[in-house]
Amino acid sequence: MSEATTPNGAVPFYLPIGDEVEIFQAAYECRLPVLLKGPTGCGKTRFVEHMAHVLMPNRDQEAPENIVTVACHEDLTGSDLVGRYLIKGDDTVWVDGPLTQAVRTGAICYLDEIVEARKDTIVLIHPLTDHRRILPVDKRAEILEAHENFLLVISYNPGYQSILKDLKHSTRQRFVTVEFTYPPRDKEAEIIAHESDLPLETALDLAKLGEKVRHLKASGLEEGVSTRLLIYSGQLIRQGVTPRRACTVAVSRSLTDDNDSQRAIDEVINAIFAE
Repeated sequence: MSEATTPNGAVPFYLPIGDEVEIFQAAYECRLPVLLKGPTGCGKTRFVEHMAHVLMPNRDQEAPENIVTVACHEDLTGSDLVGRYLIKGDDTVWVDGPLTQAVRTGAICYLDEIVEARKDTIVLIHPLTDHRRILPVDKRAEILEAHENFLLVISYNPGYQSILKDLKHSTRQRFVTVEFTYPPRDKEAEIIAHESDLPLETALDLAKLGEKVRHLKASGLEEGVSTRLLIYSGQLIRQGVTPRRACTVAVSRSLTDDNDSQRAIDEVINAIFAE
């Protein structure tokens, strides 16, 4: 929901819903790897960016990044994470991958949607998730010991689980798991109001829309609307787009191509935003 570094260097906004902040802080103190589990757009990425700024507020010039984020995908290889040799001019030079950079400098490495990565790539993180805290760099015959501040954080959406895309137990049982869900209406409204600069009354209507659309999952909708899409709706409204139209383009048309589902969502939109 935001970049890791805000323009003015401020801590990215995050509104706690439960005890997730305290759990993450305790895990960081023990250097326990953390798994964030929850639906798309519920705030997992914003949360880890927020915690990185809270826990690592003053980074030096040699290691300015407090978080290194990797968006996992099915073509992600071990070399993409660890590093590779590249030809530069007449020389062959080693270039660290994002995981190696974080291990060396003591940043948080955040592997987003880890289940999208190849199984043989996921195995590479195992030595970093137990008492060893090491990263074997086979191509250099090197074993890196993780910096004392390094922390590994991964996330995934259990709504996309399948036999082919699920974490092995050998991986899951290496992590402390923090579960996320969509915020209750009043807190989601606060988030929407803050992120879109809307009056709280309008933000409450958008949060109400989110709540009702998520209930439509029982009627065949594959996934509920994310807080992110509700914020997009609010930002469009802030720019002068009518609430109905903003919610149509940012919610119903973004969520599904099924005509019946779109009509069902549009009916909810029209009921909340009478124009």
